[in-house]
Amino acid sequence: QVQLVESGGGSVQAGGSLRLSCAASGYTFSNTYMGWFRQAPGKEREGVATRYTGGGSTYYADSVKGRFTISRDVAKNTMYLEMNSLKPEDTAMYYCAATALTYGDTYWSLKWTQENNYNYWGQGTQVTVSS
Repeated sequence: QVQLVESGGGSVQAGGSLRLSCAASGYTFSNTYMGWFRQAPGKEREGVATRYTGGGSTYYADSVKGRFTISRDVAKNTMYLEMNSLKPEDTAMYYCAATALTYGDTYWSLKWTQENNYNYWGQGTQVTVSS
């Protein structure tokens, strides 16, 4: 019964900002991980960011570090990705994902980009950044 629904995508000029939302249904933010992935045309899907649903640990792809921030609102059962200083190379379909299991932080720090660790996926929201 878990459902993830992304929203907040759109078109923005380089240097602008967007905030993506991932509304989770049938899913509790406790002892699991959620993350954001993206896929540009002709490229492999890549991990963007991940966060422990209980709070604390976050990890980011080098390409977005310092520009993107992953956060969550437990009361709203929603995960966010705030994107600042957007670049044309950020253009992609962005997907929300969530795990059903808990993992140790040591393992997760190395394995968070592995798609098969995530059990639930949203349908994606398009982000287009123009130069």
